[in-house]
Amino acid sequence: MSEQLISNPADLRPDTPWTDTTWAWRSEESLVDHTTPARLCVATLLPFRDGKPDWEGFERSIAWMLKCGEHYGVDMAFVLNADTGYIFNLTADLYREVIERFRASFPEPRIICGTTALGALGDEFDREWYRPQIEIAQSFDNVEVMIMTSRQLNALEDEARRDAYFSIAEMLTVPGIVHALEPSFVPWATPYGPWLLHELANHEKFVGGKISTLDEPHFLYWAAMCRDLGLDFAPHSGDDFGIATAIRLGLPLLIGAGVSACPLICAARDAWLCDAAPGKKFPTGLGGDHFDSRVYKLFEAFQSLEDAVFRLDDQGSAAAYKHSTAHVLKLLGLIDSAEVHPECADRRPDGEEGRMREALRRPLRVAERLGIPYFQIGE
Repeated sequence: MSEQLISNPADLRPDTPWTDTTWAWRSEESLVDHTTPARLCVATLLPFRDGKPDWEGFERSIAWMLKCGEHYGVDMAFVLNADTGYIFNLTADLYREVIERFRASFPEPRIICGTTALGALGDEFDREWYRPQIEIAQSFDNVEVMIMTSRQLNALEDEARRDAYFSIAEMLTVPGIVHALEPSFVPWATPYGPWLLHELANHEKFVGGKISTLDEPHFLYWAAMCRDLGLDFAPHSGDDFGIATAIRLGLPLLIGAGVSACPLICAARDAWLCDAAPGKKFPTGLGGDHFDSRVYKLFEAFQSLEDAVFRLDDQGSAAAYKHSTAHVLKLLGLIDSAEVHPECADRRPDGEEGRMREALRRPLRVAERLGIPYFQIGE
C-alpha cells in the first residue's frame, strides 16, 4: 500500500485527498522535536466593561502575557483583531484603534492582524472585501496579516480558491498567514487538501498557515508535508483542544488559549525542550539532553482548563470561548469585567464564573507545585 501513496508533489491533483498521500499516515512520534522552540501567537482578547472596550484591562492582560513569555524566553507574537478580538463585530475605526493602542503601550512585539471579508454580500468572491482591513493592518510596523477564511472564498473550487488567495496576496506588503477551518468550527468551512496547501505554501507572500480541526489531524498532515518537502512555510496550530501537539513538534501555536493559559503554555514549551536547546529556562536539575517529564502532567492540566473554556454548546459550537476566557482573566485579577462585545451573540449561560473557577483548580495546583509564576487567583 505504501508504494501507492503519493509523496511527490508533482503527482498531486486538486481533488487528491490527504489519505492518498504519505503525509496522512505519519505518526506524531515521528515528527517530535525537542530542540526547536515553538512560537506562541496569542489570539488576544479584547475585554469589555459597561459596553465599551476595557483598554486598561487590555493593556494589563498583554503586559501579563509578556511577563510570562519573558520569564521562559518564549518567542511570542500577539494576534489582534481575530476571532478572540471580535473581528466580526469591529468597525474600521475600532479595528485601527486596537492596533494603535497596542503599539502605543507595546512598541516592540510582533503582531499578527486578522483580516476577513467583512460586509461581504452575495455568492461571488471579491478580494476587495479584504482590502480595508489589510491596508489598516500593514500601515503598522512589525506586522503579519492573517487572511481569515470567508464563505465566498471557501466555496470556490480548489484552483479558483488558490487564485483567490493569490489575488489577495497581491495586496500584501507584509508577510501573510493563510487560515483554514473545518465544519466543526464553521458549518461551511473545508480544510485545505494537499494540492491546495502545497500551492499556498510555495507562494512567496505566505510564510505560514493556521489550521483548526477537531475531526481529522490536518495539523499533522501539514507538518509532515512541510518537513518532508523542506517547504519554507510554518504550520500554525489553531486547535485549542490539542495544544500539546504543536509544542511537541516545535511548531507555532496561534490560539485563543494562549490568553487564559499563557504561563502554563510558556512553561510547558520550555519544559519540553532538552537541556541543550537554546534559551531553555525550566529547571530540571539534570545535565545533557534531559527534560522535565512532569511536562506531561502540565499538558494534562492546561488542556483540562481549555477543554472547559472551549467546550462545545448544544449546537456544536465553541464560539463562546471568548466569554469563558474573559471569566478566567477576571478570576486571575487581570480584567474587571467578563463582558463580551455588546453585539456578540456568543455567550455562556449564567454560572460561568463558578464553572471557570472549578476548571482552574487543577492547573493552579500544578502551577504551584512546578513553581510556575504569574498564575494565581486574583485578590
